[in-house]
Amino acid sequence: MSEIQSWTVREPYIDIAGTLLEGPYHDVANGEFRFVDIWDQKLYRLNLAKGPSSLKAIDTTTSVGVTANASGSYDQLIAGAKYGFARLNRSTGTLSYIHEVWGEEGPGKAERMRFNDGAVDSHGRFWAGAMNDPKIQAPQPDGVLFRLDPDLSVHRMLAPLTIPNGIGWNLADDTMYLTDSPTGKIFAFDFDAATGAIANRRVHFDLGEPLEPDGFAIDVEGCIWSAIYGGGRVVRISPAGRVIGQVNLPTRNVTCPTFVGTELFITTAKDDRNDESFPQSVRYGGRVYRIDVGVRGQPKNEFRLPE
Repeated sequence: MSEIQSWTVREPYIDIAGTLLEGPYHDVANGEFRFVDIWDQKLYRLNLAKGPSSLKAIDTTTSVGVTANASGSYDQLIAGAKYGFARLNRSTGTLSYIHEVWGEEGPGKAERMRFNDGAVDSHGRFWAGAMNDPKIQAPQPDGVLFRLDPDLSVHRMLAPLTIPNGIGWNLADDTMYLTDSPTGKIFAFDFDAATGAIANRRVHFDLGEPLEPDGFAIDVEGCIWSAIYGGGRVVRISPAGRVIGQVNLPTRNVTCPTFVGTELFITTAKDDRNDESFPQSVRYGGRVYRIDVGVRGQPKNEFRLPE
């Protein structure tokens, strides 16, 4: 059995007292790194050339789980927000909904749900998952995976889920990966890039312990870098579904990585307890970390706004 490659991060790169940091995104064209605090309803932006001193916090007035760039637009991002898909102004935090997805779901559904993680596929479609809002209700199998197409139509792709999380595609663009965190599993689907159809759900990776795989990034070698919430680490999973690398962090609740060159930028969430395994977790939770892992990530796709 080959040895697992290991990295260790000891100090945060961005030392803020966040609550639930998620949605890290490297905006290559604009030299920015951004992320959200879902719980505290904030969008954070950082100029990579200037570093942490350039960090800006922008109020979004509602929970935003994930953002993506949109073609031909600097100010307007596409977001998975509290009630559905929205345009989000990166400078002001102003949000306007494209589709509020729960209109026909019965009383109370919209309030007890929120959007979580998502990604844009090779044809400019924005996939995002919705889950129970923990501020309202503990997660149940009410989750749904939606797809927003460039013509602004919305498609319900998969249900039920519990906490739909990391979404991405293999190098051949014929397989889609999706995490459902409480199951401990990352699932694979046959993916038709031309139509956006998915089929043949199967288990790609099973963590095999009572922790939760959270968001992920995929590198240019086709490996998934999955944050292990509650486990204080990011694991590198080969295309065959085996762990071949691990990034160790000083805090327990790791939420999502993304690539900035060959560095992983990693978001985390607040932790209220220290123990022998994570003696500094309270101090270091809710921060952003970075570590050079020697491989680049797959380029991010932009959502294709209608012309």
